[in-house]
Amino acid sequence: MSPMSSPSASVRSATEVNAEIRDLWQRSGGCLSPQDEADYQRLLVEWAAATGAGARTAA
Repeated sequence: MSPMSSPSASVRSATEVNAEIRDLWQRSGGCLSPQDEADYQRLLVEWAAATGAGARTAA
């Protein structure tokens, strides 16, 4: 098990994660601080996992 994963972590839907991404951008006024950027990157990974985008490969 990787240090980033947690067996008790709940899996959120892509819709929930997308709403958090949109909120982050709105709160930041379109200019992310270093902490916001880290949160955004984490959310992108979570969103990709929720949509299955991370499992897709180019044909």
